[in-house]
This record gives sequence, C-alpha cells and structure tokens, in this order.
Amino acid sequence: MALATRIVAPKTAKKGDIVEIKTLINHIMETGFRRDNMGRAVPRDIITRMRCIYAGEEVFAMDMFTGVAANPFVAFTTIATQTGTLVFEWTDMKGEVTRAEATLTVT
Repeated sequence: MALATRIVAPKTAKKGDIVEIKTLINHIMETGFRRDNMGRAVPRDIITRMRCIYAGEEVFAMDMFTGVAANPFVAFTTIATQTGTLVFEWTDMKGEVTRAEATLTVT
C-alpha cells in the first residue's frame, strides 16, 4: 500500500509548451526475499504499473518489474494542450491503486 505521493508539475503553461512532470511515491517495496522474525518469507509487493491521464487521455504509462527501487521517482514530459487535471495512478501487486491529482491551467 502506498503511503504518500509527491507531484511536481507546473500550475500554468502556454498552449503547446512542453511541460515536465515529476512524481515520487512512497511505497513499502517488498522483494519477496526477506524473512520475518519467525523465518517466514515476506510476500513480494512492488508497484507494477504507473500511469498519468491528462484531460481524460492517457499521456504516460509504464510497467515496473523486479529491480524497481523503493519509492520510485518518475519524470516525463507532455505537451500542454488544454486546462485539465493530471490524474496519476500507481497499482501494486495486491491490486491496490493509489491516486493523486494536479491541475494544469493552459493559457
């Protein structure tokens, strides 16, 4: 389960500008190789998918696999086309989805 997210995105942009978006999610990334205090394997639980929807359209998506860092940081760019909401979704192995939003105002 994700604990907290951070989104760094411009609040405003001119139409046609390329905007950089940075995200960081705090997540207890369990590799499946650790043992608990009773010697049992701690089940693997990593973030497997991250995506961003801007003004109703998916503009970025990535699948994550073994070797992904704890608290993954992701940066990408998109083109400012219209005022809208950036919706971020992170899905972990348990199927839990963490969502966060930011608004981009286009002039």
